[in-house]
Amino acid sequence: MISELRIGALGVIESAELPFHPGLNVVTGETGAGKTMVVTGLGLLFGDRADAALVRTGASAASVEGVLELPSEHPGMQRAADAGADVADELILVRTVSAAGRSRGFAGGRQVPIGTLAELAQVLIAVHGQADQWRLRSGDQHRELLDAYGGPDLVAARTAYVQAHEEWGTADAEVSRLEALAAARTADLDVLRAGVERIEAVDPQPGEDLALRAEEARLAHGDSLRAAAATASAQLLGDDAIPDRLGAAGLAADALSAIRAVEEHDPALPELAARLQELSVLASELGGDLSAYADGIEVDEERLAQINERRADLAGLVRAHGGDIDAVIAWSAQASARLLEVDSAADDLPVALERRERAEATRASAADDLSARRQAAATTFAAAVTEELAHLAMGSAVVEVDVRPGLGSDRRYFAHGVDEVEFLMRSGSGMPARPIARSASGGELSRVMLALEVVLGAAGAAATRAGETPPVGGGASVPTFVFDEVDAGVGGRAALDIGARLARLAGRAQVIVVTHLPQVAAFADRHLVVTKTDDGRISRSDVRVLDQHERERELARMMAGSDSETAIEHARELLAGAQERRAAWDH
Repeated sequence: MISELRIGALGVIESAELPFHPGLNVVTGETGAGKTMVVTGLGLLFGDRADAALVRTGASAASVEGVLELPSEHPGMQRAADAGADVADELILVRTVSAAGRSRGFAGGRQVPIGTLAELAQVLIAVHGQADQWRLRSGDQHRELLDAYGGPDLVAARTAYVQAHEEWGTADAEVSRLEALAAARTADLDVLRAGVERIEAVDPQPGEDLALRAEEARLAHGDSLRAAAATASAQLLGDDAIPDRLGAAGLAADALSAIRAVEEHDPALPELAARLQELSVLASELGGDLSAYADGIEVDEERLAQINERRADLAGLVRAHGGDIDAVIAWSAQASARLLEVDSAADDLPVALERRERAEATRASAADDLSARRQAAATTFAAAVTEELAHLAMGSAVVEVDVRPGLGSDRRYFAHGVDEVEFLMRSGSGMPARPIARSASGGELSRVMLALEVVLGAAGAAATRAGETPPVGGGASVPTFVFDEVDAGVGGRAALDIGARLARLAGRAQVIVVTHLPQVAAFADRHLVVTKTDDGRISRSDVRVLDQHERERELARMMAGSDSETAIEHARELLAGAQERRAAWDH
C-alpha cells in the first residue's frame, strides 16, 4: 500500500503531504481546487508521461514522492530490488519534472529509468480514470481479466495449453531443421565432401606443421650444426690433433691443482677450489654432450625431400581453409558433422513429423478445453458484472463477454490459446451489443472497472475460503486502486451504492477515490480535502486530513453548499447510514 504521498510544486499544489489509510481514502474539494492533481501525481510517480506544464509557475521543478509499505516477497519489492533499489523496510519512489521538461525517476534511493517506474506500476497500482481505461480498450486485457476470474480449473487448462504449445513449437522447429537439411543443395554438399576427403587423405595431425618446420630447419643446416657443435666441444675438451692445446676443462683442472697446493694456508681457498672443481666437471660434461650432438647430426636428403613434400600438402590445406593445421582439422570435424546430419535427416524426418503431429493433436485438444472453460467462465463473469453495474447507476446496462475461438483453417494458435475475447455492453433494451470502450462514457467506464474489480475481488475471496489459490491477472493482485470521478453523472441512492462498492473493494486492497459526491465520501476510512486559497497575486492549494468534526462540515458543504446546522445534521445522518451499512457486512 501507499502509506504517504508528498507533492511539491505540481500544478496548483505548492506543497502537500497525504497520509493514506490502508482502506478507503477519499479526496474531495471544490471544483478547481486541484483534486485531480493527486491522481496526476500518482500517475507521474508510476511512469506516466511528464509535461513541463505541470510544474507550478515560478518553480524550477515539480516532485512527487511516494512511500510504499509492502511484504518483502511482493513482486514489486523484488522488481525494485532487481533495479538496485534499497527495499529493506519500505520502498520509496520519487519522480521529478523540471520546468524545462526533463524528468528523472528514483527507486529506493537509486536513479532508475522512467520505464522501471512504469513496470512497477503493473504490480503496484491500478488507476481507473476517465482518460485511463486501457484495460477496457485492450482485447488482451479482456482475456487476462476473464482468465483471472475463471479460477483454478481455467488456470490449469491454460497452463496445460501453454505447455502443449511450447512442445509443439519444439517439435515444429525440429521438423523445419531436418527439412532444411534434406533440401540442402548437392553442390553445397559436394564442396563439403570434397574438402573432407582431401583432408582425410592428407591426415594432418595437430601441430604437425610446426614440428615439420623445425625438423626441416635442422636437416637443411646439418653441416653447419655439426661443425659448430664440434668446434664448441674442442674448445671445452681440447683438440686431439694438438696435444699441447688444452680446452676449457683442462685449463680448469690445472687451475684447481694450483689452488689445491696452497689451500691449507688460507681458509678462503677451499671454497674457491670447490667452485673450480665444479667448473671443470661441468665443462667436461658439456663438451661430451656437444661431441655426442655433433656425431648425431645426419644430413638425410631423402628425409628432407619427404618433409618438403609433406609441408607442401599441409600448406595446400591451409590455403584452402585458412588459419593453420589445427583450424583445418576443426573445419573437417564441423564439415563431417554437417554431412552426418544431412545423411541422417532423411531417416530422422519421418520420426520428427510424427512427433509434431502428436504434439499438434495434444495442443488442439488443450485449446478446445481452454476455450470451453473460458466460455463457461464468460457467462458467469458477464452476469456478475451486469449485476454489479445495477448497483452503480447502470441498471439498464448488460455486459456480455464474447469468446471467439478460431475454427478450421482460420484457427490460429497463440501463446495464450486460440480465443479472441472482447467485452461488449448493451446500454439499454433493444440496443445492440457494442465494444464496451465505445458504448460507455468516461464515468461509466470507471464504474465498469469498479464492477470488474469488485467481481474479481469476490472471486478471490471465495477461492481463499475454499482453500484455493485466488485469481490473479488484470488488476486483481495489485495492492492499490485509484478511481478518478468514478461517480460522474450519478447521485442519490446510486451514489450510495457506488460508495458501498468502493468500501467493499477496500476490504481487500487500498482504494483512493477522487469524488464530488458526499454519498461516496461518507464511506471513507480517511477523508482528505483539497483547499484552494488566492491572495490576489497567486493561487495555491493544500491537502489535509479531516477529523470527525471537519468531515461533517465538508460533507455538509458537498450536500448543501454550506455548513449550516441543518446541513451538518444531514451529514451526520449520512455518515451514520454508511457506518451501519459497513457494520452489516461485518456480521
